[in-house]
Amino acid sequence: MTHLAPLPHPKYRPDIDGLRAVAVLSVVGFHAFPRWVQGGFIGVDVFFVISGFLISTILFQALENGSFSFAEFYARRVKRIFPALLLVLAASFALGWFVLLPDEYRQLGKHIMAGAGFTANLVLWNESGYFDNSAETKPLLHLWSLGIEEQFYLVWPLLIWIAWKGKFNLLTITGLVAAVSFALNAKGVKTHPVATFYSPHSRIWELLCGSLLAWAGVFRKDSWTPWRLRLDAWLTRALYRVRREPDGSAIANLLSSLGVALLLYGFWRIDKTSSFPGKWAAIPVAGAVLLIAAGPKAWANRVILSNKVMVWIGLISFPLYLWHWPLLSFARIVSTDAPSGKVRVAAVAASILLAWLTYRVVERPIRGGTKGARKALVLVFSMVVVGSVGYGTFAQNGLGSRFPPIIQELTQYKYDYKRGYREGTCFLRPEQDFRQFSQCPTEAPNGRPTLLLWGDSHAAHLYPGLKTHFGDSLALVQRTASACPPILGTDPPDRPHCTEINRHVLSQLAVQRPSRVVLAAIWTDYDLSGLEATVQMLRKAGVADIDLVGPVPQWNGGLPKQLYAYFRQSLPHIVPYRMTLGLSPKSVQMDAALRGRAAALGVNYISPMQIMCDATGCLARLGETGDKLTAWDEAHLTTAGSEFLVSRFPKP
Repeated sequence: MTHLAPLPHPKYRPDIDGLRAVAVLSVVGFHAFPRWVQGGFIGVDVFFVISGFLISTILFQALENGSFSFAEFYARRVKRIFPALLLVLAASFALGWFVLLPDEYRQLGKHIMAGAGFTANLVLWNESGYFDNSAETKPLLHLWSLGIEEQFYLVWPLLIWIAWKGKFNLLTITGLVAAVSFALNAKGVKTHPVATFYSPHSRIWELLCGSLLAWAGVFRKDSWTPWRLRLDAWLTRALYRVRREPDGSAIANLLSSLGVALLLYGFWRIDKTSSFPGKWAAIPVAGAVLLIAAGPKAWANRVILSNKVMVWIGLISFPLYLWHWPLLSFARIVSTDAPSGKVRVAAVAASILLAWLTYRVVERPIRGGTKGARKALVLVFSMVVVGSVGYGTFAQNGLGSRFPPIIQELTQYKYDYKRGYREGTCFLRPEQDFRQFSQCPTEAPNGRPTLLLWGDSHAAHLYPGLKTHFGDSLALVQRTASACPPILGTDPPDRPHCTEINRHVLSQLAVQRPSRVVLAAIWTDYDLSGLEATVQMLRKAGVADIDLVGPVPQWNGGLPKQLYAYFRQSLPHIVPYRMTLGLSPKSVQMDAALRGRAAALGVNYISPMQIMCDATGCLARLGETGDKLTAWDEAHLTTAGSEFLVSRFPKP
């Protein structure tokens, strides 16, 4: 077996492990207790800077002393990344076998394959959409950041090796690539926020900021010393009455203090509503750069970051990052709702224990010792096997054969909401504006009254039922848009075009002249203060009948999941037609509130809760096959559910 030439290793700095601890604790805190640690997700950006600094330091030192080796570099990365990742991927697969439905297990298989191939960020980017699974129910969602790092590691060593061989200036190359990446990030966050979040092109500037710091430390360390001492002398004279010899501590403490201040500000000021990454990401990146640049002798670095507890957490930070999210996600999946505080605390404690065991029992033995090349090859082969298992699970549609036939039928049913709701023309996606309504098929009245269906996706899911039961007697006009309620003055922050869509609907009333308007939405998500003005505008336009459709039953985690949960809990196993398990109380509360509001406004109120529910529970299915489910996710009706509900609507 050929022995790989050793690459240089940066001098160990305990304060960097302490900074790793800050990063991972903030991320874990954000995921476990998002209300308390609202800006904790910026810990990932701190990780990016640390990674860029350490990896680039290794590469620059190796290039300078002539010991650079691609084989050794990637063997070290494999031994660093693969052991813990393999363990987490395998554990997620095993746990998913017992708790995930076929569709969820199929998605997990795809994410295992993407995690093994370090393309999770690209897969998650491609999955994003209005009806995409909730982030909390994707156990491997957090691997997006690992994907960006590994994609950086694939390209960056080759680029700087070529630049070095070509005698180009590495500072210029690094700075130019970082500047272009930051520009793409700043521009893209406004127009393509999801792509900007997941794309390596708009993220690598964060790692390259660490690389710039590494360049200064490797190639210009001696050059900076005189300037640093001069600045330190000036600060010393400005701060102290008694003359003191400059030793670099004043400038180090200044840099460190600024870094701490930036990170604290970022944790406090940045939250999920911020346009992130964008310019906001510069705050944690700059904070991390300043803390690393301050050096290990700065007070905060020496006393806080180099504390034994912080260093210990930093040493297990990578497996802790890998373990914490799957445990929290599976806790969310099993509970079908937000897990309790005690459950989340237990999940965090378990992730710390597993991280420590992974570090001691798996990572250290593999990373140390001899036969590094052989270990790397075995790890690569193992990752190929795990990725192949993930692909097989995906290709076999989540291995639905694990379940009895009726559960397979009910939980594997895929409702084609795009066709049923007429997405893209009559039901607009978030990025579409009102002009797309021009492509929505228009029904000629032919002497029939016109009914206008107006609202969000909870209006769109009524269309199949309206078409079946009222299509012959009414000319149907569907004007629905995702996450856009039929309420004037409403401007959801995450929903562009909503205001202009609603204005357009009102402007067309004179043309369509509907005698009946059906208003529907997931009312629990919106401010209803503008509902009265909306009703008044409809009346001014001459609308005779206004129907306000209340909330449908909402199932925590989705109706198929609740049916499966009922099946697992029942002895003997049965699948009910009606049930209360997993019903959200929000629908009941909103139903009562809307009933009173409708009476005050003098409009017709239609209560899906009254139609679909009784003392024994709410309708879950109307037959033995999957297409007879009443809902296909948390609260969106299938065609069968829509037809049943609308069949109980008042006749025109």
